[in-house]
Amino acid sequence: SVAEHGLAVLLPMAKLVGTLYVALVAFVLLVLVPGLYYSNVRLMAFFRELRPSIVLAFATTSSESAYPMAFKSLEKMGVKNRIASFVLPLGYSFNLDGSTLYLAVASVFIAQAAGIELPITTQVAMMLSLMLTTKGVAAVPRASMVVLSATLTAFGLPLEGLVLIIGVDEFMDMARTTVNLLGNCVATTVVAKWEKEPLNSDFQY
Repeated sequence: SVAEHGLAVLLPMAKLVGTLYVALVAFVLLVLVPGLYYSNVRLMAFFRELRPSIVLAFATTSSESAYPMAFKSLEKMGVKNRIASFVLPLGYSFNLDGSTLYLAVASVFIAQAAGIELPITTQVAMMLSLMLTTKGVAAVPRASMVVLSATLTAFGLPLEGLVLIIGVDEFMDMARTTVNLLGNCVATTVVAKWEKEPLNSDFQY
């Protein structure tokens, strides 16, 4: 693409990657951090303990590879085994926040690239659809591309748009996988709070 169209072709892709990263950071700050505050979890201690799992998920683009480390970290924080062993695997199948955000941003990007106007009702319907169709993709890197192709077909968007984002999908996959992992770990601490199971004093204020 660069050889044929020049460096200018990279600008829209950079905007796409930047938009996704901003959306994921906003999601973490507006949803996950308040969830940790609700659970009375010390933010610095939480992220410090999960740092190896976060780095592994980011590097491998598969939150499945970080599951054992994340599980041990949650138990070290004081989450009971009966809670962590149920909520964390369940989240890997049904709580893929990062993947849903990525697919929504990618779908709108492809629509804009094709010059197709998406009304807000269609965008909301697309988001609700993606919340269902992203289930189970956490264990398979690039599986979201299959979900994206099905979404494009369902909403009448050109499949050729997939070619536009394949080159930068790796960079976006790193971020969305990390958010998937964080979301599941936060959900586990929230359930522990609901079950009135306090964390260790080093991780709770």
